[in-house]
Amino acid sequence: MTIYDELVARGLIAQVTDEDKIKDLINEGKATFYIGFDPTADSLHVGHFMALCLMKRLQMAGNRPIVLVGGGTGYIGDPSGRTDMRSMMTPETIQHNCDCFRKQMERFIEFGEDKAIMVNNADWLLKLNYVELLREVGACFSVNNMLRAECYKQRMEKGLSFLEFNYMIMQSYDFYHLYKTYGCNMQFGGDDQWSNMLGGTELIRRKLGKDAYAMTITLLLNSEGKKMGKTASGAVWLDPNKTSPFDFYQYWRNVEDSSVLKCIRMLTFLPLEQIDEMDKWEGSQLNTAKEILAFELTKLVHGEEEALKAQSSAKALFGAGNTDEMPSQTIATEDLTDGCADVLTLLVKSGLVPSRSEARRAVEQGGVTVDGEKVSNIRESYDAERLAKGVVIRRGKKNYMKVELH
Repeated sequence: MTIYDELVARGLIAQVTDEDKIKDLINEGKATFYIGFDPTADSLHVGHFMALCLMKRLQMAGNRPIVLVGGGTGYIGDPSGRTDMRSMMTPETIQHNCDCFRKQMERFIEFGEDKAIMVNNADWLLKLNYVELLREVGACFSVNNMLRAECYKQRMEKGLSFLEFNYMIMQSYDFYHLYKTYGCNMQFGGDDQWSNMLGGTELIRRKLGKDAYAMTITLLLNSEGKKMGKTASGAVWLDPNKTSPFDFYQYWRNVEDSSVLKCIRMLTFLPLEQIDEMDKWEGSQLNTAKEILAFELTKLVHGEEEALKAQSSAKALFGAGNTDEMPSQTIATEDLTDGCADVLTLLVKSGLVPSRSEARRAVEQGGVTVDGEKVSNIRESYDAERLAKGVVIRRGKKNYMKVELH
């Protein structure tokens, strides 16, 4: 199986502009491709996972990745998928976020001479002369076509600023610059970026001629990948200081049954033959698949040692194992009443509920366990000796905390 066929089999490719040429470049290891990352935070999150894994796969096949961090486009903000305007960042914040991205990406791809490179579009976008840009680049874009672009439609309802309207031109110019400077002949991006990417290809062809060897390809990063990056409580980050390896593991351990095999196929490096066998799994076997997914991705991001710790701690939630790596919260002696703390106090102090009234409802609805035992009595209490050893309290299936007396 060729690398391109594998990408298709893993469900990564949504649409392309010139499949035959793209197949040849990728399969022969002759693709110099870029993927862009806007530095809107100081950590990547799991919504970036598909792009990171794709870069790794293609580099392993001999192709050269260019990581483009949007230090320049970050001054504008991508309107794609937005109903409001992004907040402005300072140059210092943008640079800090770019530096953080590189450290995390080094776990996935290899940087160096004749290997992957990282570039910052601030290096060329911030030097552009506005009038010159309008004459040389703006003339290549139809406003009518731009307004039909999917990336602008949601913003049009509430008001699209002229600042954001320029984003497509800036992103298109990135591809044009990378093509001329580094011989970048391919770009990858989410399906919400399709219009912007086509703009880059068209700009190259109009400026450099029809024979310019530039192609675009898009992945299902928006519909499949970006939604992975959010949970009810916020983003799941790759930075262990923002999302612990244990919480990262549990995020993947708790994916929907209908999504687990799709995630294994798209995001892990397990052989397709092994995954094809898993396609037959059902029932309790899907829990095994989730454990495989969680372990493989935690190992990829945080290393095997952290993945093993997270796996061990996760098993503790079901009655056995080491809880040392589990998220924990401490309570003080003054939180005890007559040397004990009731279950409502533990729920509030753990942060699993905001108030005692909500804690009461959680218990009465049968959604609370302590050390694996369901709690039905709101007056259930635990003495200092037991609390000193730590208890694992859970609300629902996915919210848990180890509570210790300090």
